[in-house]
Amino acid sequence: MEVTWGMKGKILLLEDDDSIRNFTKINLMRNEMEVIEATSGEMALRLFEGGGGIDIAILDVMLPGIDGFEVCRSIREKNKEIGIIMLTAKTQDIDKVMGLEFGADDYITKPFSPMELIARVNSLMRRVRLKDDVTEGNTIESGVYKIDFIARKFYKDGEIIELTPTEFLLIKVFVTNPNKALSRDNLLDEVWGKNYIGDLKIVDVNIRRLRQKIEDNPSEPDTIETIWGLGYRWKEAD
Repeated sequence: MEVTWGMKGKILLLEDDDSIRNFTKINLMRNEMEVIEATSGEMALRLFEGGGGIDIAILDVMLPGIDGFEVCRSIREKNKEIGIIMLTAKTQDIDKVMGLEFGADDYITKPFSPMELIARVNSLMRRVRLKDDVTEGNTIESGVYKIDFIARKFYKDGEIIELTPTEFLLIKVFVTNPNKALSRDNLLDEVWGKNYIGDLKIVDVNIRRLRQKIEDNPSEPDTIETIWGLGYRWKEAD
């Protein structure tokens, strides 16, 4: 079933619990989102394949058949620019981290409030649509790296490195603040927003993912340096 209300964004909502799905759908609609509903992982993947223009996928983790982690992985393999939020009933850190490792941008732990849901969606929508907020010709080079804000592409040695919306915005913050120590709180404010409801672990997981993609030796990074007790620094090549 597809429900349309407003033009702020298109959401794929995967949740097999009718009450939670309806609660989530209603609050998204009230905030002028278009909602496409799925009750199984298989259905979500079919809708994703056939439903162009999806901005964000909200995926329940615990499902029969194909679970939310597998749906996340499959969607992320096919589309690096879509935003992904995981819904989980568990509070263990491992469940949060797993979703991020599979390519999600954020997670929400059930039960959640409408305010938290909309804040997370709006924050991620801003990252997804980052390329709509820049001016033509806006590129920055940093050593072997180049970021193109118009195309929303990131290069190393001329080769494109595929980034999620969150990873791209993290890179943007780093390359526009070269050699500057940035605390986890700084990064959380700049990327996830000042009103983000969550913990700092999401910063570390995304940094680890970024290092895997851009560093020659992720275990001994020479570009995204750790500032112990504070956060991280983008080391610009001499």
